[in-house]
Amino acid sequence: MKRHLAAAAALSSLAFLAAPAADAADNPYQRGPAPTVASIEAARGSYAVSQTSVSSLVATGFGGGTIYYPTTTSDGTFGAVVISPGYTAYESSIAWLGPRLASQGFVVFTIDTLTTLDQPDSRGRQLLAALDHLTQRSSVRARVDASRLGVMGHSMGGGGTLEAAKSRPSLKAAIPLTGWNTDKSWPEISTPTLVVGADGDTVAPVATHSEPFYESLPASLDKAYLELNGATHFTPNSSNTTIAKYSISWLKRFIDDDTRYDQFLCPVPRPSLTIEEYRGTCPLGS
Repeated sequence: MKRHLAAAAALSSLAFLAAPAADAADNPYQRGPAPTVASIEAARGSYAVSQTSVSSLVATGFGGGTIYYPTTTSDGTFGAVVISPGYTAYESSIAWLGPRLASQGFVVFTIDTLTTLDQPDSRGRQLLAALDHLTQRSSVRARVDASRLGVMGHSMGGGGTLEAAKSRPSLKAAIPLTGWNTDKSWPEISTPTLVVGADGDTVAPVATHSEPFYESLPASLDKAYLELNGATHFTPNSSNTTIAKYSISWLKRFIDDDTRYDQFLCPVPRPSLTIEEYRGTCPLGS
């Protein structure tokens, strides 16, 4: 009897130990340890990050940039995201997102545009050109899963993010950051989209940009609207924990199909010192 009980206990222990591996096997895109509030708010995630520059001389259709990527090769390929700066701005204005997102298990390409005055439709095309470079010609292309890609951008780069998602429905995630675009209606988009606005934005006020962008997205789409509290149009240009934590959660959920991050998006976050308002479709993936 004791032998049977011991055997049962051993089997139970083995099953418990095997559970994380089984979970990972159920989702081959899952990367990194189980997330916590602390892990998504941290300045760096669990992955060591390397970077490589892409000269404008070898870039086709965009202005070059910097690729940040997890150093390890033991976890297989990673999903990827390209990020565009805004009007009159350079890659440096959104560079903080590169290592912060890459350390969570993504390949991240922060880019310069062809000119600092490029409009959203042009920036959308440049985001897609940069994705094509990343997956087809870059020195790290073997590290990227070309079927799991996303786009982000600030201001006119945010408007370009919507343009890119409209043009390439295969994208898995889109995050416009205080986006600007003369087109206010996006019913054609089928990419899960997190719209980030700022309550104090006087360049692209939420009432005429981020809010109508969000409201015009299909009701059936996985979508969310995060309005930052005490923020301006230029808040995305420097390290920001609230932007990072919800961007990480959105990218993990829809590029990696990692439902471990649902807990940070649903039920929708409540207003706080950093969140003026949050709207979203819950449950996700329904």
